[in-house]
Amino acid sequence: MRASQGKARENSGLRYREIEAWLREIILHGRPGEVIPSEVEIAASFEVSRMTARQAVLNLMREGLVDRRRGAGTFIADNPLHRREGVLLSFTEDMKRRGLRPSSELISARKEIATAPDLKMLNLKDPSTVIVIKRLRLADETPLALERVVLTTKCQKVLEEDLISGSLHDALRKNGIQPTLASGWLKARLATTQEANRLDLPTKSPLLVETRFIEDQFGIPIEHTETAYAANRYVVDIKLNCAPAVIAPYSAAPIDPA
Repeated sequence: MRASQGKARENSGLRYREIEAWLREIILHGRPGEVIPSEVEIAASFEVSRMTARQAVLNLMREGLVDRRRGAGTFIADNPLHRREGVLLSFTEDMKRRGLRPSSELISARKEIATAPDLKMLNLKDPSTVIVIKRLRLADETPLALERVVLTTKCQKVLEEDLISGSLHDALRKNGIQPTLASGWLKARLATTQEANRLDLPTKSPLLVETRFIEDQFGIPIEHTETAYAANRYVVDIKLNCAPAVIAPYSAAPIDPA
C-alpha cells in the first residue's frame, strides 16, 4: 500500500482506517518494543492531518496493540503482565520477581479524614484520621497503574520512608507491622480523562480496578488499597477447582460497599 495518497479522501472517514491497516502490517511483522512511525511522520506520509493520524494510533492503543511512552514515542506493545492469585505481594515485590524495575511517581502522601468506605474497610469510628498515599506505579518506566493506599495512623511512620523507589510493605515491616492476610475484588471500568493522561492511555480506555483489604500479623485491619491497572498491560490469572458438594461458609472478605 502506498502511504502517500493525498487528502482527497480524508473527509470520507476512511483515511484513518487505511492508516490503521498500514500500522497493523508494521505491528504484524515487528517485535514488541519496536517504535512505530510518529503521528507527524504518519501525517506526512499519508498527507493527512495529525488529528487523522492520531485517531488511527488511538484505536490501536485501545486494542492494546501499541503503547505510548512519555517522551519516547509509540511502540509495539509488549505482552501484558500476568499475575497469579493466591500470594500476597506488594507491587514492588511483584515487579522484581518478573525481572522488571519498579518505580513510582508520588502524587500525594498526607493525613486526611477517612471517607465512609475507608471507615468501613478499616473498621474505624467516624470521624477518624488516616494516611492516604497516591502514586503512579511504573514497570521499566511504563505507567502500569494508579494506586490509592489508605493506612491506619499506626502506620504513619511510613510517611518518613522512601515512597518513590521503595516498597510500602517493606516500610511497614521495618516499623514492626507485617502485612499478613489480604482479600478483595476486581472490577472493570473506564478511565477518566485525568487517569488516562497519567497512564498514557486514550480517554475511556478500560481499567482493571483491584480493591484490596489487608490485615497485620494480629488480624487488625491496616490497609485499604484501590489500584487501577491499564487493562491492556496487566492480566490476573485465576485457577479454580470444582466445588465439592458441601462448602464451608466463607466470610474472609468484607462486603463490597458498591
